[in-house]
Amino acid sequence: MDRFFRISERGSTLGTEIRGGMATFFAMAYIVVLNPLILGTAEDVNGQTLGLPGVAAMTALVAALSCVLMGVVSRYPFAIAAGMGLNAIVAYGVAPFMPWADVFLLIVIEGVVLLILVLSGFRTAVFAAIPSGLKMAIAVGVGLFLAMIGLVNAGFVQAGEGTPVQLGDGGLNGWPILIFVIGLLISIALYVRNVRGALLIGIVATTIIAILVETLFGDGGEGLGWGLTVPTLPTGVGDLVALPDVSLLGLFLEGGPNLLERWSDVGLATILMLIFTLLLADFFDTMGTMVGVAHQGGLADEEGNIEGTREVLVADSIGTILGGLGSASVATLYAESAAGVGEGARTGIAPIITGTMFLVAAFFTPLVTLVPFEAATPVLVIVGFMMLTQITNIDFKDPAIGVGAFLAIIMMPFTYSIANGIGFGLLGYAFVMLVTGRARQVHPLLWLISVIFLIHFAEAPIYALIS
Repeated sequence: MDRFFRISERGSTLGTEIRGGMATFFAMAYIVVLNPLILGTAEDVNGQTLGLPGVAAMTALVAALSCVLMGVVSRYPFAIAAGMGLNAIVAYGVAPFMPWADVFLLIVIEGVVLLILVLSGFRTAVFAAIPSGLKMAIAVGVGLFLAMIGLVNAGFVQAGEGTPVQLGDGGLNGWPILIFVIGLLISIALYVRNVRGALLIGIVATTIIAILVETLFGDGGEGLGWGLTVPTLPTGVGDLVALPDVSLLGLFLEGGPNLLERWSDVGLATILMLIFTLLLADFFDTMGTMVGVAHQGGLADEEGNIEGTREVLVADSIGTILGGLGSASVATLYAESAAGVGEGARTGIAPIITGTMFLVAAFFTPLVTLVPFEAATPVLVIVGFMMLTQITNIDFKDPAIGVGAFLAIIMMPFTYSIANGIGFGLLGYAFVMLVTGRARQVHPLLWLISVIFLIHFAEAPIYALIS
């Protein structure tokens, strides 16, 4: 074990790796609660939802398998699970176009394409095609989009009378919004105090407060006007522990093998755009996390290179495929792996421990149904803030980067679509480069992507013209 995982070579011990794996789990375990609230409540093109129990169980099981795979294949302390931001892309950027079965088929295909790109070495070319400033802008835009989702789902921001949106229902009225505010304050306090597991602790603490409030002041039925689930005290063991609900496993097969028939109503340009959106987000999220965590643990060389990068990316790609097979969204590397590295983890044993704990967590997923939107959505706002901090890495003095980044950032929350933000960001960048005489500096692949987005945005008039 020592030789295989290089424990001594990297200055670690088995005990340290176990502690690191546990720290990483508690730092990222919130995804078992948060992913179902995003993915399980979103509607596909037919208005169908996946439900909370199944998504919660598959989120935990996919994370368990992916983490163990990452530990064995890469032998690095990187944990992997359904990605925040990526699940928002799936729920709000892909599902509105097609049934859930087709959504997860698309994720499986994206994972296969990603694996091919890794094995062929083409990933480097794609990485070079997108300017770093636009990569950062996409992350910032997704962060604002997540914050917007959190504020809307909590009722903190609502459709206004005479204005597109307003603060609450004529103001911050009612217990649910107060619970959201309390949860946000708790989460902020824990986060800025660098408490490990701050996001999960915030969700749990706010849920307990919500249950107490509902018990003391609720009147049954819809309770005090909660946005989704009514927080109530568990009435039996079945409300706490149960066998994992694996009913969503293999959902992508339900549409049949004929892809042309399944996607005939969506259109080729839209399919390409959606696959590209998933690829782009998964692509750079993984790269950024890998480099950042590796630097923190002293696992990268002076030039920022990591020995065995290919193995890490292979495991990450297979994790994405597992996410599609298990209907748990796109799995990706977690920045919360830094929690384990902070505890001294340096090898693949840490994610194996993390995966084992996710397997145990799969049997406690009924607890998810006790969590109201108002207790979980403060975390979305915090995650939005965390992603927003990358805006300092964008060079707004470059007009092409500045305009492209601006369009990407504002279009995601304002059009409620991550795909729209990416498309307008790339088009804005390409257009400014063209009119400033720098068209030759744009990577040919980016021009191709821009044309695909342009066709997508003009689908309606093009169809009207053809018909």
